[in-house]
Amino acid sequence: MLKTIKRKLIYLCLSALFLSSCKSNYISKNLENPFYNNQFTGLLVFNPKTKDTVFKKNADKYFTPASNTKIFTLYTALQVLPAQIPAFKYGIENDTITIQGVGNPTFLHPFFNDSTALKMARNYKKVNVVLNNLEDDKFGPGWAWEDYDTYFSPEKSSFPMYGNVLTISNQDSLQSIPKALKNQIHFSESNKRRNFNDNTFYYNPKRKDTIEVPMVIDTALVKQLWDDILPNKVSVFKQSDKALTHTAYSVPSDSLYKRMMLVSDNFLAEQMLILASSTLSDTLSSKRIRDTILNKQLKDLKQKPRWVDGSGLSRYNLFSPTSFVQVLEKLHNQIPQQRLFNLFPVGGSSGTLKNYYSGEEKPYIYAKSGTLGNNYSLSGYLITKSGKTLIFSFMNNHYRKSTTDVKKRMQLIFEWLRDNY
Repeated sequence: MLKTIKRKLIYLCLSALFLSSCKSNYISKNLENPFYNNQFTGLLVFNPKTKDTVFKKNADKYFTPASNTKIFTLYTALQVLPAQIPAFKYGIENDTITIQGVGNPTFLHPFFNDSTALKMARNYKKVNVVLNNLEDDKFGPGWAWEDYDTYFSPEKSSFPMYGNVLTISNQDSLQSIPKALKNQIHFSESNKRRNFNDNTFYYNPKRKDTIEVPMVIDTALVKQLWDDILPNKVSVFKQSDKALTHTAYSVPSDSLYKRMMLVSDNFLAEQMLILASSTLSDTLSSKRIRDTILNKQLKDLKQKPRWVDGSGLSRYNLFSPTSFVQVLEKLHNQIPQQRLFNLFPVGGSSGTLKNYYSGEEKPYIYAKSGTLGNNYSLSGYLITKSGKTLIFSFMNNHYRKSTTDVKKRMQLIFEWLRDNY
């Protein structure tokens, strides 16, 4: 009887090893295709329930992650921020309210249109706005300087307004949000949408669409924007001589996280790190919160990343597939699956994955993509037909083929895992 049981156990183990080997062989052969010859590719697929590594190739090597970096930003925000986004800190003295930014990106933002600060400020005779509590430079390290006038590269600041972009449209007549800068827009067929160092904007008269152009953020602009919405009440200061002990709150945090992840919004990602740093100090610093998270919550990472910004715009960032899988596993353990998956783009359904990785009957990919020139990565969760949840990170660097072709090759592996694991 005992010998029979032992034989059955040995058979089951050998069968499991054989099936695992078959799965690995299929993926290995796929990645050995000449398509991958002249690029650097890494893949880790992990079963969080059984703790089994389904497949691994170059998983411990460093890659340029692009917007996969936002997974670390999301993890950071979920660790330290409350259910409602902190809007600003404030203090009240007689008929004066003093408010100081905490990096909240939602104030008058085109998508969120939060007006918490404006509503509160209207109740006071005088309003003091405190700036200059941010240690970050306005651009992240390694960002491409020529992107200064592109929608995806707004400046960072302690008290953002309107998403730090000027929204311009010309349907029946020229319109701008904020209206205060309308007179600084000029019709021009120039390829540039703004002067390099000042708020002079250009809009091609042949266009009929809406564009967003980053503003140059300085004290004078902030004063101008506040005077436009609250005339003759606002003064701007570099610092406050009194402690600001109260905090106002903005939108539900998950709405910010979801927007950042779905459309891969660089501005929201950068400001989320700054916002998270406000839980450590009144002096805002995305570096401080990154270091804190890496040295505490993520001190067990097998490969410590080089993490320099919140969005992934910088090519200085270096992450391994293993690090992404580790963080995704932590999120999977900490956050209910329905809430967690709701924050990620869904294959064939939403966000940056709307046109890729669709399921046959229902979605099976919940993941964050990352794209820079010649680099594409995807990290997240895959639901198999048998109901298993797999965590994966698939990273591709330095290819010269089209990104669409890279995605098609990746999809072959994802669909095989979905159907066979």
